[in-house]
Amino acid sequence: MKLNELRDNEGAAKKQKRVARGPGSGKGKTAGRGIKGQKSRSGVAIGGYEGGQMPLYRRLPKRGFNKPNRKEYAVVNLGLIEKFIGLGKLDVKAEITEDVLVAAGLTSHKRDGIRVLNKGEIKTAVKLNVTGASASAVEAIQKAGGSITVKAAAAE
Repeated sequence: MKLNELRDNEGAAKKQKRVARGPGSGKGKTAGRGIKGQKSRSGVAIGGYEGGQMPLYRRLPKRGFNKPNRKEYAVVNLGLIEKFIGLGKLDVKAEITEDVLVAAGLTSHKRDGIRVLNKGEIKTAVKLNVTGASASAVEAIQKAGGSITVKAAAAE
């Protein structure tokens, strides 16, 4: 095959209809736009127009939906807990509660509780008491020889 033998597949390229090129073209004079009216003119902005009624795109809220009574948890990663233990800001012998984590400076606010996530790794055996934890974080803490108590979340 040579470059001069390249062709589109049959029916792949359709010739564009040239409008407003005289009566013989079949699309002369008004070019298939009909007579008068907004749609026959250039600059038509019908898009979401609903005949004067408030359009759907303006009736709907624009910023998504935020549940007004949702729970907002402060997030603490395992790597950060390990780092603070290394710095001596957390005592491994005592139980580490949410108030202890806030006092140590791991998070600035407790919010609706603290949730522990498995980012980073923990090597020290710790005894944690928090509102929530991911399954992988619980597994990592138990693997390191520690224990974690997760408070039962209130039914929403």
